Amino acid sequence: MSIRYRTAALTVFSLLCAGTVLAADYRVEPLDEGPPADEVSEEIMAAVAPTGVKVIRGTKRTVCDIWLCKEWAVKPDFTATSEVLYPFTPGQLIGLVRFKRKTPDFRDQELLRGVYTLRYGQQPVDGNHEGTSPTRDFLMVISAEVDRAVEPADADTLEANSSHAAGSNHPAIFCLQTAEGADELPALREHEDREWTILQVVGQAVAGDARRELQLDLVVVGQAAE
Repeated sequence: MSIRYRTAALTVFSLLCAGTVLAADYRVEPLDEGPPADEVSEEIMAAVAPTGVKVIRGTKRTVCDIWLCKEWAVKPDFTATSEVLYPFTPGQLIGLVRFKRKTPDFRDQELLRGVYTLRYGQQPVDGNHEGTSPTRDFLMVISAEVDRAVEPADADTLEANSSHAAGSNHPAIFCLQTAEGADELPALREHEDREWTILQVVGQAVAGDARRELQLDLVVVGQAAE
């Protein structure tokens, strides 16, 4: 084999190995405990499930703990589009997240250790956000010390509180993506082109008398394209 072809083969092999390491570096496990009651309001504690999921990097480093709401009220006549995937109402409570150390959000803004609410939002349609994500769905992150009620506040208050969590003039966010099939949930999948690790979880969606499972795919590791 010539040096040129040997070099090309080694490059391909290295890329394949890198992808395997990336996918194997994170895992998700059940979390058999509820949110910390001393950091979350009674109202929100009653709305979220008593168990959750834990995303782990390497052997034991916790990326985040997530608890979903016991159920989500969704729009009964919702039709997904290529940009808006989920049948939620902006500001709606989706769940809670806990970080045990400083953690970057989807915009690489630093979030301090603590417990936060996760509320549904939609990225504005303007030139400032073009190309950051193929979808407009995201979750706003707000300190649980500030966010005490299940019902959403007005949009300005939510944006201000989420921006305060990030210590910036932009809300702290995590991006939602198209739900892809998985053999078993919860699960993780990798978007290797964007270097995203995506958590796949399922919750209960309720519209009137109808109830169904609804899968969420949430980017828990990785940032928006610059």
